[in-house]
Amino acid sequence: MLGSHRLQSVLLAIVIIAIWEGACRAFDISPLILPAPSAIAARLYVLVGSGTIWPHLWATVVEIVSGFAFGVIAGLVIGAMVSLIPVVERLVYPYLVALQTLPKVAIAPLFIIWFGYGLTSKVVITALVCFFPILVSVVAGFHSTDRDQLDMMKAFGATKWQTLVRLRIPSALVLIFAGLEIAAVLAVIGAIVGEFVGAQVGLGYLIVALNFSLDVPGVFAVLIVLSAIGLLMHGAMRYAARRYIFWIRRNEAPVMA
Repeated sequence: MLGSHRLQSVLLAIVIIAIWEGACRAFDISPLILPAPSAIAARLYVLVGSGTIWPHLWATVVEIVSGFAFGVIAGLVIGAMVSLIPVVERLVYPYLVALQTLPKVAIAPLFIIWFGYGLTSKVVITALVCFFPILVSVVAGFHSTDRDQLDMMKAFGATKWQTLVRLRIPSALVLIFAGLEIAAVLAVIGAIVGEFVGAQVGLGYLIVALNFSLDVPGVFAVLIVLSAIGLLMHGAMRYAARRYIFWIRRNEAPVMA
């Protein structure tokens, strides 16, 4: 069944690409408006073959992975504190929500000023984008623990640490991994937002440069690379979820397509 679904997805992609290519050729659409898939593939081949894309790809991947890691760690730690310490939830959580309401594009220039045009500012922006989905998933997961199971652990004399490790964390894993799937995709967006605002290298910087020179096929080629990175990140989180919450039967419908 899974193989059939994947085959259908591949066939759908082939049909869409064929219609796209045919429409561009039949209506003589300008490549400045909508380049044909063949032109995009040729431009991607040139970018890869000439080595132009590799330093930008490496910089963006480092920003995505580092920012994702820091955002996940911060979200897990602070989320656990908010869930387990009532005073932290009352005093700190509202400010975290208020921080999340700030548009990241609006505050990204401040991070460029504070941390410079290098790697650090992009990692901070990416971590901030990834932080809130993890925070919410941890809080929701810990609060979803069955009350009867908590009472049973208390009746058997379990310590708070034992209750946390053997009950709360396993119960919250489904929601935590759902948050990880979302954050993995948002990490790509966060890194590109930072590079758009100010960068000297990166796929976002390359998109701006190609767009400035009206190289629309090149822009589409870089967008394909970014989509591939997002799919790989999302797929890695789904694979980890199947490994670590194997006792939960998961549907094939993803949290984020």
